[in-house]
Amino acid sequence: MITVPAPAGPGAFVHPALFYRDLTEYVAGVGGFVRGALAADEPVLVAVPGQHLDALRESLGAGGGAGITWTDMTELGRNPGRILAALQEFADRHAGRAARIVGEPIWPGRSPAEVLEATRHEALINTAFAGRPATVLCPYDVVGLAPAVVSDARRTHPALIEQGRDLPSPAYADAARVTADLDGPLPEPDGPVARLAYAHGGLAEVREYAEGWARGTALTPARRSDLVMAISEAAANSLSHGGGKGTLRLWTVAGSAAGVVAEIHDGGRLADPLAGRRRPSLASAHGGRGLWMIHQLCDLVEVRATERGFTLRLHAATP
Repeated sequence: MITVPAPAGPGAFVHPALFYRDLTEYVAGVGGFVRGALAADEPVLVAVPGQHLDALRESLGAGGGAGITWTDMTELGRNPGRILAALQEFADRHAGRAARIVGEPIWPGRSPAEVLEATRHEALINTAFAGRPATVLCPYDVVGLAPAVVSDARRTHPALIEQGRDLPSPAYADAARVTADLDGPLPEPDGPVARLAYAHGGLAEVREYAEGWARGTALTPARRSDLVMAISEAAANSLSHGGGKGTLRLWTVAGSAAGVVAEIHDGGRLADPLAGRRRPSLASAHGGRGLWMIHQLCDLVEVRATERGFTLRLHAATP
């Protein structure tokens, strides 16, 4: 059984990456972590892809999974921007106890854009959980994932579990540095792009334009409504916090990642990198409500916050 160090004291947070090479190593490492949490009577959340859920349940045997909250990460984390709130809410439900969480946000088959946003999530965990007694163990398939992904895991995790050894990560960097490195240029669309510039008083025009354009896509009526609502929230943020104006671009994507993309760019800044990644308080005057809604409505949200302004790229998959 691999032993993951528990929080060292009140307010301590532990965030190791577990590097595994096959399913046997995976079950031994993650299963050992879960058994240790159960033995310590600590609340456990396991959020991993479905096939790994099945393997872990089988390894724990009949009744061995009692007391564990199981979540399929391919559903929870389809948009990586939704994951952090779920982890925090689990910890909040067990306030006063050291929560144990397994979170596997990156697996072979993720698109490059999904991997980048999941890496952003991994960096921001360290900010969001600072000062909280919790352990978040993140497994990484070092055979199936690209070397660059594994290298980034070394940067986003203060500790590593590699070949049975628990070690500090010399490459670890703080969240601000990692997210700045992730804010590179977004790739340009391959095909035709529809474009609308908007300013104060133009929110209704944005909604009407987006709705009319989206009717010509393969989105279902429900998903079309979700996307238009997300676009409206993003444009409203532009008008309130992004200099009072912005640009909307729309296009479709074919192939295995078939869907519709909406990009909103304005002159704003992202003052709080956790905005939209934690459930906003009803009492809060700010709290990132618009960004929160956008993350819930879209299949993927790409975020770029640079000196050139703030960009959101919203993805909605088509059948």
